[in-house]
Amino acid sequence: MPEWYSGGFSPDVKALALDLHASAKMTHSAIHRLFTTHGLLISSGKVSGMLTDDLDDLHQEKQNIIEAGLSSSIYQQMDDTGAKEIGKNKYTHILCNEHYTAYFTKPDKSRLTIINILSQDKIQFCFNSSSYELMKHMQVPGKYLNSLKSEVNNKSYDRTEADKLLNDLFPELKQRSSNRRKILDASSLVAYRQLEAATHILLTDDAPQYRDITKHHALCWVHDGRHYKKLNPIILDNKNKLKAFLKKYWDFYRKLLLYKQEPTDENADLLSKEFDVLFSTITGYDELDKRIQRTNLKKINLLLVLEYPELPLHNNGSELGARVQARYRDISFHTINPKGTKAKDTLMTIIETAKKLGVNSYQYLCDRISKKYSMPALHILIKTRTSCFG
Repeated sequence: MPEWYSGGFSPDVKALALDLHASAKMTHSAIHRLFTTHGLLISSGKVSGMLTDDLDDLHQEKQNIIEAGLSSSIYQQMDDTGAKEIGKNKYTHILCNEHYTAYFTKPDKSRLTIINILSQDKIQFCFNSSSYELMKHMQVPGKYLNSLKSEVNNKSYDRTEADKLLNDLFPELKQRSSNRRKILDASSLVAYRQLEAATHILLTDDAPQYRDITKHHALCWVHDGRHYKKLNPIILDNKNKLKAFLKKYWDFYRKLLLYKQEPTDENADLLSKEFDVLFSTITGYDELDKRIQRTNLKKINLLLVLEYPELPLHNNGSELGARVQARYRDISFHTINPKGTKAKDTLMTIIETAKKLGVNSYQYLCDRISKKYSMPALHILIKTRTSCFG
């Protein structure tokens, strides 16, 4: 029998089941009904198994995509949305740029989880002068800092070793205590930034878990603009002030879009000064003025595009990725085991990346499952595209 033959069905059937489920968002019962309606003798359990079993090669494809995607650009985008596994709340994290989209369903959305995703599950914890300085800035109590300094210096640990170190030194620190989290956050941040392959710029909304991880943190103009839309003035004069300011806001946004097409130092300087003028406006509408001041405080993050014109001005890429998970929730209340969660993340990664690269996802899955490998791997396409344009 051919190497690819297993389980009584051809690669075409399995690839179609996977594509219908992950791309067309059909439930496994709907896929089973479609197959049997068209004369295929297959059980519901077999269809369910196709969606989760024997996917090791595809899981490796996902890993290859992530590695290629992380090295494809100086920036990465991230967002998250809700998910459930066996009825328990989890979070699906979206990591992407213009070349790929990857999914990771995790128990939380902490900073450690974000660093672990960016470091491809190889998170490290570095205890040195830099991390101790950061711990001090995070207001870790002196008694913990002094004990760490006396016991550990210029050493790196994996998560198991770091937990053991803290358990031995500070048995009173519970797993979820804020001081323990701060120690782990600071040491992992320093360790990640020391990596040669560390992401240079992270583009996100203003959620706290994304802060300080990368050298630069770019913020989304669309997210910032939504705060203004949440203002709901009753007085007509305030309504007019809000409307007038929002026009100036989006006019400035359009100027940034034009700058991206033809960036110059002179234009960057002019836009920086215009930002200062616009976001020091005092309208007399208190809530609007407070909102303007908050935007002004984010100048460095919002205007990072002046230094790096290739940056998007918004985080729509990862938000669109999050919608894929949201649509999955529409057809599946939850995954029923970790294997199903892993399969979901892998298939969505492959299919959404294939879309960005202009590859037919069904044909690609069929090619991989049949082990013909006549189509170039997605991670190779990412590398080829970035080498051509970069």
